[in-house]
Amino acid sequence: MKSIVLLGSTGSIGTNTLRIVERFPRRFRVAGLAAGRNLSLLIRQAKTFRPRVVSVEREADAVKVRRALAGLKIEVLAGSQGAESVAARDDSDIVVSAITGVHGLRPTLAAVRAGKTVALANKESMVVAGPLLRKEAARSGAVFIPVDSEHSGVFQCLAKESRDAVRKVILTASGGPFWRTPLAELKNKTPEEALRHPRWKMGRKVTIDSATLMNKGLELIEARWLFGLDPDELDVLIHPQSVVHALVEMRDGSVLAQLSVTDMRIPILYALSYPERGEAVLPSLDLARVGPLEFHPAEEKRFPLLGLARRALAAGGSWPVALNAANEVAVRAFLEGRIRFGDIAGLVRRTLDGHSRTDCRAIGDILEADREARARAFEKLKLMQR
Repeated sequence: MKSIVLLGSTGSIGTNTLRIVERFPRRFRVAGLAAGRNLSLLIRQAKTFRPRVVSVEREADAVKVRRALAGLKIEVLAGSQGAESVAARDDSDIVVSAITGVHGLRPTLAAVRAGKTVALANKESMVVAGPLLRKEAARSGAVFIPVDSEHSGVFQCLAKESRDAVRKVILTASGGPFWRTPLAELKNKTPEEALRHPRWKMGRKVTIDSATLMNKGLELIEARWLFGLDPDELDVLIHPQSVVHALVEMRDGSVLAQLSVTDMRIPILYALSYPERGEAVLPSLDLARVGPLEFHPAEEKRFPLLGLARRALAAGGSWPVALNAANEVAVRAFLEGRIRFGDIAGLVRRTLDGHSRTDCRAIGDILEADREARARAFEKLKLMQR
């Protein structure tokens, strides 16, 4: 039986992970949970799965959770140190890193330094700290198993292939809710419209990133570090059906693909079960019913944030940190109704235009670059709102 620590237990990846644990109680058990401020859901999860420890974002909330879990012998921690402590526990076999945004970096790093197998769903950690995480993993023996459907697909395609045999890795994107929307109409799309993803059920921030294709830009940077690829070995195709999750072009001209139904439980189960394959939790993919599969180039005219992500990928250093920070500020402003959909890319671009590249060799360097980029993004946001 595998013992699991789940970082971000109340989010989309977290709740789907627990659905799998509940489906296979003889194969998986929960050793620890870390969450943000959704206390009611965390308390229900703790009562159901009885982990030895849980962590919440604020100490004041920890008091409430301790009261709710009194008598269950569950330790309750708080803050970044609490999440890091949960991530590094000795009694876990695998750590699912699913905290959204750069907040997931410290607990992910703690798990890596503890030599854990990390099922990585928090793409931002690898985006802003790829070199550091790889360095620490080489020292500790930690292993990364990607949970994002695209990176899971690449991982599966490369399972028995030599790195030297790979010519290019291609990530697929659904195109989001505005794939066929006339360009002139994009700028005034509302948060409600942008959150209506045609294929996936995800958190609010990730869904907006899918609409702008920033999620694919971040995934390019993540893939660079997960698989040791050069920027020119990475590409993106629009695939509206979301059946083919990744394509790998080999040196001999062969193209390998990973296909499955559109449901995050499949890559989650693969990550939890690896190196074995678990029993299917969903009906098999029926290609005859799916019908034609389309593939289109991802044009930067429609998705300017993809171009900015490529720019950050090529520049390296602190550029991906600044890209991610500016995007988080822009997406939050859009969801709060402070800027238009068409302003998201503009705010990120203005932030990056003022960014001076630095090396990010330690977590302090990364967090300082993140702080500076956020401050610059907020300055640009104020100017846009005048």
